Amino acid sequence: MSYLLIALIFLVGYACIALEHPLKINKAASAVLTGMLIWTVIMLGHDELFPPAEGGHEHLLHQLYEHLSQIASILFFLLGAMAVVELMDAHEGFRVITDRIRSTNKRALLWVIGAITFFLSAALDNMTTAIVMAALLRKFIRDKEDVWTFAGLVIIAANAGGAWSPIGDVTTIMLWIGGQVTTANIILRLFVPSVVCLVLPLLYLSARAKGRLHLVEVPAQDAAGSPSRLGAREKYLVFFLGMATLLGVPLFKAVTHLPPFMGLMLGLGVLWVFTEFIHLRHPQWSERQHMTVSSILKRIDHSSILFFLGILVAVAGLQVAGHLTDVAHLLDRSLGDIFAINTVIGVLSAVVDNVPLVAAAMGMYPLAQFPTDHPFWELLAYCAGTGGSMLIIGSAAGVAVMGILGIDFGWYLRRMTVPAALGYFGGIAAFWLLWH
Repeated sequence: MSYLLIALIFLVGYACIALEHPLKINKAASAVLTGMLIWTVIMLGHDELFPPAEGGHEHLLHQLYEHLSQIASILFFLLGAMAVVELMDAHEGFRVITDRIRSTNKRALLWVIGAITFFLSAALDNMTTAIVMAALLRKFIRDKEDVWTFAGLVIIAANAGGAWSPIGDVTTIMLWIGGQVTTANIILRLFVPSVVCLVLPLLYLSARAKGRLHLVEVPAQDAAGSPSRLGAREKYLVFFLGMATLLGVPLFKAVTHLPPFMGLMLGLGVLWVFTEFIHLRHPQWSERQHMTVSSILKRIDHSSILFFLGILVAVAGLQVAGHLTDVAHLLDRSLGDIFAINTVIGVLSAVVDNVPLVAAAMGMYPLAQFPTDHPFWELLAYCAGTGGSMLIIGSAAGVAVMGILGIDFGWYLRRMTVPAALGYFGGIAAFWLLWH
């Protein structure tokens, strides 16, 4: 009974998130309620869900704390990244780039933004890249509809770019560290399918793009000597310090072996101190309050952070209760074929987090069955990395962009799910052709 109740709670909660606007209930409230209810049922029904040999409440609490440590790392990373981006924005750091983007051709800009995001995501990771690109979009595109359309492309491109790189997505990192894939092979086998995954949505969106972009008007420079303006040198310094913080996270993790959020918080601390020195040099500024970190932290959408908390806690509950493992075993029994299994795993990753799905697959299929660099693992990396693009909460990149730009779940479902699915299945077809 508890097993079915947990599944029902998740399905109802997910429906409430999808129908946020008709119901007029904030998605964060639905997500938090769903996550907490699932764990309440797990704790109350532990005798029914788990055999006595697996332990009681203490064992479940230990598992909850393990999941919370991973969830907290994600939330702190997201909070730090949002703060860095907002700090760069408040000090006009993004003017370094936006002042140079004056093209209003939608089709041309779609391809430029898509290509930049695709390759940047492979070098960094999809969530960091999505955060940077989303912040740039809102600075030079005026209309909300256009901003959201380009942001949808950023999500697709970031996930496609992260799939063919061993450090581009958390699931490829898991497979790389676990020994299922090697660096050279995953790049060689997945680059073309990932390109197809990006190009097909680009062709779709380009065909539907009409008119020209309305760019944000660049305010005229204040009169010389005005105390309210940042100098060009200070803008450049804030911008490059912020970018160094975001881009340096993978290097920090590789050198120190600390979690990524530690490197991001270190960079935020450096940027915080640096901007305070800028303010001390300009004591005549009467309106500097909006540029301080304490003010910026108030402007971050904290309801989005709670939304992520609720969703991730709920998915962790499904993993602990055995729902995700059962789904994986069901796929194995009913499908059997590696292409069918991985295709369905990718579709499921649009609904639940791809990390536990990949973890379940890694546990089900030992290296003795599928050795290192077997096509099963390569296709799993592609499907788990790009399938989440079909829903905005199906990937870390989508969740991050949703928090920064406030994109509606329903809007993304109507406008971006079709091109994302087109790219996803097109990439699988490309992989099949190359494999054969």
